[in-house]
Amino acid sequence: MGNWYKSGSPWIWLTSGAVSISLIAVLGLLGLIAWRGLTFFWPSQIWQFEVYNPDGSQQRVIGEIYERDMISALQLRESGVKVAAGVEEVESLLIKTGNREFVELDFRWLLTSNIISQTTPLDLAVFERSKNGNFYGHIDSVIIDGVTFEGSQDEAREQLATALARVEDLAEQADDLQQGDIGGINYQLERLRLRQRRAELDQGLTPELMTEFRNEKRQLSQEYQVFEQQLFKLRAQMIRDRVVVRDMRNVAVNIEVADLLSVHYPNVMNVFDKTIYWLGAIAGFVSDDPREANTEGGVFPAIFGTIFMVMLMAVIVTPFGVIAAIYLHEYAKKGPITKFVRIAVINLAGVPSVVYGVFGLGFFVYVLGGSIDSLFYPESSPAPVFGTPGVLWSALTLAILTLPVVIVSTEEGLSRIPISLRQGSLALGATKAETLWKIIIPMASPAIMTGLILAVARAAGEVAPLMLVGVVKMAPTLPLDGNFPFFHVDRKFMHLGFHIYDVGFQSPNVEAARPLVFATSFLLVTVIISLNISAIGIRNHLREKYRSLEG
Repeated sequence: MGNWYKSGSPWIWLTSGAVSISLIAVLGLLGLIAWRGLTFFWPSQIWQFEVYNPDGSQQRVIGEIYERDMISALQLRESGVKVAAGVEEVESLLIKTGNREFVELDFRWLLTSNIISQTTPLDLAVFERSKNGNFYGHIDSVIIDGVTFEGSQDEAREQLATALARVEDLAEQADDLQQGDIGGINYQLERLRLRQRRAELDQGLTPELMTEFRNEKRQLSQEYQVFEQQLFKLRAQMIRDRVVVRDMRNVAVNIEVADLLSVHYPNVMNVFDKTIYWLGAIAGFVSDDPREANTEGGVFPAIFGTIFMVMLMAVIVTPFGVIAAIYLHEYAKKGPITKFVRIAVINLAGVPSVVYGVFGLGFFVYVLGGSIDSLFYPESSPAPVFGTPGVLWSALTLAILTLPVVIVSTEEGLSRIPISLRQGSLALGATKAETLWKIIIPMASPAIMTGLILAVARAAGEVAPLMLVGVVKMAPTLPLDGNFPFFHVDRKFMHLGFHIYDVGFQSPNVEAARPLVFATSFLLVTVIISLNISAIGIRNHLREKYRSLEG
C-alpha cells in the first residue's frame, strides 16, 4: 500500500476521476439545456377543460399544459380556496391559453380539483400569428375572396392550407420587393442627400449641381412610386382571405390569413407528423427574425451578428497578437522594459471584461469614431456614422480583450522551436526575416491556432462589453446586404449572448420566454463548438503539414 501511494498512482486516479466528473457534469448540463430548449418546439396536445370558477360558474379553457406543480392544501385553504377534507396536496396545471387580445394572460393556473372534465377534441387548431402570439380554437369557416366555405373540417383545413400557401407566396414577393428594389432606392436617396450636403460644405451648391441632384432625385422618386404601387397591390391581395375561429368563449373570431404564419392540428398528428413539424420549427427558429419583443420567432440576426463579429475580431486580433509575440520573443532585448511588458500582457488577461467595454466606448466610439466622422463624414452631422457603437468597435474591443491569449499562446509555440533550427537556417544564408517567415512561423502556426481557438471561445460568450459598444435588442438590418460596400461595419448588431440576457431578464412575458432562453443558450454553445471545431481542424492540418520541419 505504501509503495502504491509513493508511486503517485493515487494522484493519477484522483486527477482522472476529477476530469471524468467534470466532463460528465458539462455533458449533463448541455443535455439539460438541449432537452429544455428543443422540446419547446415539439407540438403538444391541445386540451379543452371545463372548470369551476371561484364564484361557482363554469368556464371553458383551451390550451396546452405547460407545467405541473403540487400545492399544499393548507396553503390553498389559507388563501380562501375550498379543498376537500383529508387532502394534503392538490395538483395545479399551468395552461398556455394564448388568445392574448381576448384574455388577460397568456398563461393561467388551474387546480385539478376545479376541473370538471378535460378532453382533446380532434378539431382543435393552433394558429401561429405574426403578432399577439398563438390562437387556439375550432375552425368554423374559411372566407376566400368574400365567399364563405362551410363544410367538413377536412375541407376547411384544405381551403385554409391553400389560402395560407397563397399568402406566403405573396408575402415573400412583398418582402423581396421591399428589401430589394425599394430598399435599394431608399439607400440611393440617402446617399444622394449626403452627396448634396457634402457638395454644399465643400464648394457650395451651384445651379448646375442643384439641377443634377434634383433630376436624379426625381428619377429615383418615380422608380420608388412604381415599386410602391406594386407593393400596395401585393398587400391588398394578401388581406383578401379570412378564417372564422370559435374560441374558448364560444365566440366566432375573424382572423386574417395574412396574419397567420402556420396552422397545425396537434391532436390528430402522429409521431411522424410531429417530428416533421418539430424539425421545421427548429429550422424556423434558426432562420427567422424575432417577433413580439424577442419572445417569439427566430434568432437568425443574432446568429449572423455573433459569427460576423467573432470572425471580424479574429481577423483583427491574429496579426496583432502574432506580431507582438514575435517581437517580444525574437527581437526584444531582455531587460526591465520587456519584463514589464510581459507582466502587463499577463495582467490584461485578468481585467474585467466590462472595463474593456468602457474603454472601447470612450476611445473607439467617441474619440476614434468621432474623429473619423469629422474628417470623412462631415455631411452626416449631427447624425454619427462611426461615432456611435457598431460591429467594428465591438470587434476591436474584443480583439484587445483576447489579445493577451493570442500573445501568450504564440510565445509558447515560439519557445518550443529548437534554437538549432534558427541557427541552421541562418548558417545556410537565410536572413532572419526569411527564417521567421519560412521556418519559425509555419512551425508555430498550431500554437497560433490554439490561441485563436481560445480567443474565439471567450469572445463569442462575452456580453458585458458588447452592451456598451454595439449590440442592441433589435437590429433593423444586418451588417451585410446588397448595397455597396456590402459589409457595413458601422451598423449595430444582435448577439446570441445578449439575446439570452434580454429574453431571460427583460422579457414582458416570462413564461413564454423561458424555453427560448434554453434554446438560444444551446444554440450559442453549438455556434462556439462549431467555430472551435473548425479552428481545431485547421490547426491539426497545419501540424501535419509542417511536421517535417521538426525533423
